[in-house]
Amino acid sequence: MPPLRHPSAKVSGVEGAIRGPRRDPLEDEARFLRSWFERPLVTGAVTPSGKMLARTMASYVDPQQGGPVIELGPGTGPVTEALIRRGIAPERLILVEFNPDFCRLLARRFPGVTVIRGDAYDIRTTLASALSEPGAAAVSSLPLFTKPLEQRLDLLNAAHDLMRPGAPFIQFTYAVVPPIPAKCEAGSYTAAPSNRVWLNLPPARVWVYRRP
Repeated sequence: MPPLRHPSAKVSGVEGAIRGPRRDPLEDEARFLRSWFERPLVTGAVTPSGKMLARTMASYVDPQQGGPVIELGPGTGPVTEALIRRGIAPERLILVEFNPDFCRLLARRFPGVTVIRGDAYDIRTTLASALSEPGAAAVSSLPLFTKPLEQRLDLLNAAHDLMRPGAPFIQFTYAVVPPIPAKCEAGSYTAAPSNRVWLNLPPARVWVYRRP
């Protein structure tokens, strides 16, 4: 399915993306809750990521590293906003979202980004024609624990196949255990956790996976 793109706007660049339609936290929580009731295994969380969690996830992306930044399951865009504030140009962001309502919202809210409605767990197919060069990072808010471990590992491998060597796959979790095992027998990736983000509700932790 072709990307959903926002029409050209008079305000452009990072400032323009942040000055798009203002994000109403209460309205976004209502959208998330409605989406969760309709598709609990797809949406995963009942509320969007908090600002501190979004900022923590974005902090692992190097703005100086060239290439697109892939965001999986952006929802209403709290992490997208944090990435732009981090210094990632909107034109570098490729957002993969399954919910069509969220896709339309993201396209309105962040001019310049590329929004693709598709299955993030099948990113080899979903992003087959969207990447012209290896990605600089993948940032995921997907509810990984709703999927079997084999599928989670396949997603990690697929994401790394689409990125530069050593690029981070960034995933948050509310759980006390990592969403993908921190140790792998084959040595195909490394994993490092952040401190627990206590200011998020519920508290969360960010895991960063890299392939040597």
